[in-house]
Amino acid sequence: MRMKREAVFRSRSWGLPSIFKRFIVLWRLHGLGRMLLCTSLAALSVVSVSEAAAEVSGGTCTACHTGKTAGFSAGHAFGSERCTVCHQGDADAADKVSAHRGLVAFPGNLSNAGQVCGRCHGEQVENVVHGLMHSGHGMVQTTRRVFGEDTAAAGALTKLGDSPADTLLRKLCASCHLGHDKERHALNPLKDRGGGCLACHLNGYPDHGHSALTARVSDQRCFGCHSRSARIALSYAGLAEVDKQGAAGIAADTLLRLADGRIVAREAADIHHRAGMSCIDCHTARGLMGWAKGAEYQEQAVDIACVDCHANRAARLRLGDWPTDLGGRLGAVPFETRADQPFLVTQRLGTPLWNVEISDDSTQETFFLHPKNGGARLRIPQLSAASHALAAEHQRLTCNACHAQWAPQCYGCHLRYTRKGRQWDHMERRGTPGRWHQRRWDVSRGLPTLGVTAEGRISPFIPGMILTVEHPDWGAPRFRRFFAATAPHTVGRARSCASCHRSPVALGLGRGHLSHSTTDWLFEPVRKPAPDGLPADAWTSLGAERPGEGTRPGERSFNQAEIQRILGAPAALK
Repeated sequence: MRMKREAVFRSRSWGLPSIFKRFIVLWRLHGLGRMLLCTSLAALSVVSVSEAAAEVSGGTCTACHTGKTAGFSAGHAFGSERCTVCHQGDADAADKVSAHRGLVAFPGNLSNAGQVCGRCHGEQVENVVHGLMHSGHGMVQTTRRVFGEDTAAAGALTKLGDSPADTLLRKLCASCHLGHDKERHALNPLKDRGGGCLACHLNGYPDHGHSALTARVSDQRCFGCHSRSARIALSYAGLAEVDKQGAAGIAADTLLRLADGRIVAREAADIHHRAGMSCIDCHTARGLMGWAKGAEYQEQAVDIACVDCHANRAARLRLGDWPTDLGGRLGAVPFETRADQPFLVTQRLGTPLWNVEISDDSTQETFFLHPKNGGARLRIPQLSAASHALAAEHQRLTCNACHAQWAPQCYGCHLRYTRKGRQWDHMERRGTPGRWHQRRWDVSRGLPTLGVTAEGRISPFIPGMILTVEHPDWGAPRFRRFFAATAPHTVGRARSCASCHRSPVALGLGRGHLSHSTTDWLFEPVRKPAPDGLPADAWTSLGAERPGEGTRPGERSFNQAEIQRILGAPAALK
């Protein structure tokens, strides 16, 4: 195969975050847009194993698949001589056709995980199958709600119909469905989708040896899906997606281009990323694998919270009370333990943070995080009253409300459906009649708007949908304006008081000039009005009778009383 020597990113003179350095090495070796494929099982030359296995009692898979007994992780080393435990087939057959009868080439796809992985990990597989990364329940219900459709029907990607909302999901949104079968012996951090258990736990295809299934999930495995939509994988590494118009005003030496064509600009990376932490250092197995029963939206399934590490007041868990579903993690604890060893637990699901070491010198507890993918331990700073002035007044604020340095934002989108032509259906895995056309503009980044979650907390929000939708079943185009709560994954120093109390963007008014007359506040917007009368980048207005809507039921912009209270902060903030 001819190799095209290009990098995923075309960089200038400055250094790249570590995750993207790995991408560059990977793609330089294997070419842009394609990777070396391991020879598939189905493509092996037809041979009789009787001669090859003459010296191997009973004949074995490794008589043909030489070198595949090495590379296993410790937890799966039993499979190095027992291939059929995971791949099934017939290890004692005398020819390839018979040996491959019933073969599972990709054990771990959700189509076979119950019969393969589930033999040892039954509870985990059951949780994943019913988890939100497979069902997509929140995505389905939100899209139907925005389109004005019935949300009472089953909200799952596997049960989509042919309504306008469901066809949009099928053709533009459902590529990240965890249930898609993996079909190639290759990895592509930018484009990988689906694969069930393999989506996270398979980090590479070595040239020599067997792929290792591992709990050490690299950030590359998260990137393919989570660099889309809220784009938290990009944001975490300090990269902000921009459009061509936005890129025109940015210094060329701070712009990069992803292999899929998207343009990104360098921004401040999350402080945890700068410290060398991987995604799994915060996100627990329970939070990722569907353990939170009844969660409707992805954020409800997240196990970890900032306070779990930085202000944990929960009772400490001891080894004798370790939960049975996480028994396998005991062997992974990266520090010496004693019989009464204490562990922090998450406040949401009670998960022990097995990679956080508590050191007690009899005067106070000190906490150290041991990165799960390796690296020196990190001391965890603790929340202090001295560094959080006016804590009582700000008790409704989430940590992200102050500490998110920036968030990706898109203030314009147009969707149009035509019955002509064909487009790929991600659920049927084939082209089907009809096509969605998408255009977007005003893609930027900056300090996010603030709003109120369904739980009454003040949190960052970004434009979830400021869009016009056209469909032939409708008599006229429909305009929709919704903002979405987000955890931007750009944690850093807290934003200034004025950036909330004197910012029209923070209040949801959009960009423009905010001033105070002798009796009232006045706002002059920069953007022209959209079909609903609000400026194109706004969520609400001064004097609005009702708050702006969020993508989730119960989410909203600030109401008038809250806006006036925020603006009523001391004049020194001006």
